[in-house]
Amino acid sequence: MEDQKCRSSPTTWTIVILSLICILGVCPANGASAGVDASSSLSTYVIEVRKPTNKHLATKEDIDTFYRSFLPATTAGSNQEQRMVHSYRHVLSGFAAKLTAEEAKAIGEKDSVLDVRPEMVLSLHTTHTPDYLGLRQGVGLWEDSNYGKGVIIGVLDTGIFPDHLSFSDEGVPPPPAKWKGRCNFNRTSCNNKLIGATSFTGSSNAAPYDDGGHGTHTASTAAGAFVKDASVYGLANGTAVGIAPLAHLAAYKVCTVDGCSESTILAGFDAAIEDGVDVLSVSLGSQVQLELRSDPIARGAFAATQKGIFVSCSAGNAGPLSNTLTNGAPWVLSVGASSTDRTIKATARLGNGQEFDGETLYQPRDFEPAQHPLAYSEGYGFDAPGKVNVRDAGFGPVQQGQQVKDAGGVAMINANDPDSGYTTFADPHVLPATQVSYVAGTEIKKYIKTASAPTAAILFKGTQFNGSFAPAVAYFSSRGPNGISPGILKPDIIGPGLNILAGWKSPIDNSTDKKRAFNVISGTSMSCPHLSGVVALLKSAHPDWSPAAIKSAILTTAATSNAKGQPILDEARQPASIFATGAGHVNISKAVNPGLIYDTGLIDYVPYLCGLNYNDGDVSLIVGKEVSCSSIESIPDYQLNYPSITLNFVHLGSNVSNVSVKRTVRNDGPANSRYKSVIEPITGIGSIDVSPRELVFTKANETISYTVNFTKKASPQAMNAQGAITWVSAQYSVRTAIAVLFEESGGL
Repeated sequence: MEDQKCRSSPTTWTIVILSLICILGVCPANGASAGVDASSSLSTYVIEVRKPTNKHLATKEDIDTFYRSFLPATTAGSNQEQRMVHSYRHVLSGFAAKLTAEEAKAIGEKDSVLDVRPEMVLSLHTTHTPDYLGLRQGVGLWEDSNYGKGVIIGVLDTGIFPDHLSFSDEGVPPPPAKWKGRCNFNRTSCNNKLIGATSFTGSSNAAPYDDGGHGTHTASTAAGAFVKDASVYGLANGTAVGIAPLAHLAAYKVCTVDGCSESTILAGFDAAIEDGVDVLSVSLGSQVQLELRSDPIARGAFAATQKGIFVSCSAGNAGPLSNTLTNGAPWVLSVGASSTDRTIKATARLGNGQEFDGETLYQPRDFEPAQHPLAYSEGYGFDAPGKVNVRDAGFGPVQQGQQVKDAGGVAMINANDPDSGYTTFADPHVLPATQVSYVAGTEIKKYIKTASAPTAAILFKGTQFNGSFAPAVAYFSSRGPNGISPGILKPDIIGPGLNILAGWKSPIDNSTDKKRAFNVISGTSMSCPHLSGVVALLKSAHPDWSPAAIKSAILTTAATSNAKGQPILDEARQPASIFATGAGHVNISKAVNPGLIYDTGLIDYVPYLCGLNYNDGDVSLIVGKEVSCSSIESIPDYQLNYPSITLNFVHLGSNVSNVSVKRTVRNDGPANSRYKSVIEPITGIGSIDVSPRELVFTKANETISYTVNFTKKASPQAMNAQGAITWVSAQYSVRTAIAVLFEESGGL
């Protein structure tokens, strides 16, 4: 999950893999801690070197020999083999090695060494969601894309449980001839579905078994096979299936229960590029926004994009605060988390007749919905035996429930804090319980204070589909603005990430059938693979589309309304900021046929990076070739041909009041097409003008540029503003989201 307060159902997940998924709590304080070998004084360093021009490094052995030449003379022979952790061919020119601080300093002083740094340790950030997203068997995008057949999705995560039914290869053809990867499981575990499985966290031949379930969950979400009668505790029952059920999967284990090391992340990217994947799903990231030069995911993703690989990333779980987003590079898809219309409902009924709906995954059938004495102990006070205990929701609700149970409590009501708002989790509690919204919790506490003998009952109502406020932004989903590149709107999109049922490595109930183990988890880690699956479907339907074209199709067709036809709301049930939703909620049925495409060539990222004021060395490291920014006409980030527009007048300077932004679109619809511009009102900015007002195409794949002129008021009426320009034809509606910032604080 990412930067992350990664939120899974804070349950078995929290207990089993706490340091990996850091649910609703605090991950290690620093997302850039060095990877230290506890058995010695050695730490893992990433070393980048200049590619030789006088040597031909044709094989991996040649490359490894060249890299070992940089190691200290004291590490000769077999010691060199042990010191060398990873060597890279695609993501960067360099290697990772275990060194002392003195050795690292000495290497850094050698000719041709560009950078030596201690590696960072990053953190990790369904039965119903395909149906909720509009995917139906035999019709629509599933039919048009052949269910993602022929597309290879690589998953960088904690590994995978290969024998799960979600990874059955029934109906899946053999992998395409381009596939070069390997499977480090036994012969029966890999098949036409799971075609690759590699671990980078231990021995090179180690089987990448899933440490905690996260990798199995994300992989099955993206491309799991159809599994009938999937459920947890008999709830959320249905046919579990991934978004691209006939796509191939390749699992790259780059994380353990201790986190995700920079060197292993880069190794995973490197292998995936070499192996020939089409899509990479990356549900992990740093806990702070990293400069593109030093961000291993941004670096690995750029190298992948150069090979035509689409990279989908989680946006982070540090919401609802502004400026918390990670994975903000423009060449990746940054995905925030939303709710679905499914709830696993449990209602708290008070003695005065008031009822408050909440959620829980544990709903025992033998629990009588009778009234019991109700008590609230503020903070971490003592629980009351024989009563329904109200607890303030926080880190580890399941652990809280265990404390209540151990103290003899009858049941628990978990009440959200203000930040959590209306976002509730279906957790596998250990006693009768329900998690309710902040508003509900406030009313329940008020009742306890005013009633002479307060009582409450818990009513279990099972799985329901009545989420009229869906999709809403989950409170934990990280928000922009993009601190690394203020002119690029992030997150790009939101997708299902709250209470997602998908495969798990072992049963969390009393079942013993590991092949049918499922769990309900929440986080942007869950929304990311949903979009990875969507990308696989689009890539199958449009194999000629570039990664930028696929992103454009997703963003310009996104939905901006909920089931009630109202604007998408946030966790407080207020209209969500554009820095929470990005372009909006993924709309699969429209993305396959968007009408117009904003494409971005790889060469366009060079003037963009120069415009961010990176020096020649930094830009050269990112793009993998020598660059001289002085010989290139750089552009400000907002001029990159992105399918959204963000203007930050704070960064432009107080004297700037007029800005023109250029965009270029390609006709992906009928040869003869005419589009008119519709400007969504953007209050507080001054004026917006589009030129030309109409786009007239006379042939397929024709490109036309247009300009948007922004004029800022002398005294803006608001801190920031948001809106859109929509190009409308007889057949299409192509929306370009717009964000304008007047204040440094950023949040809308």
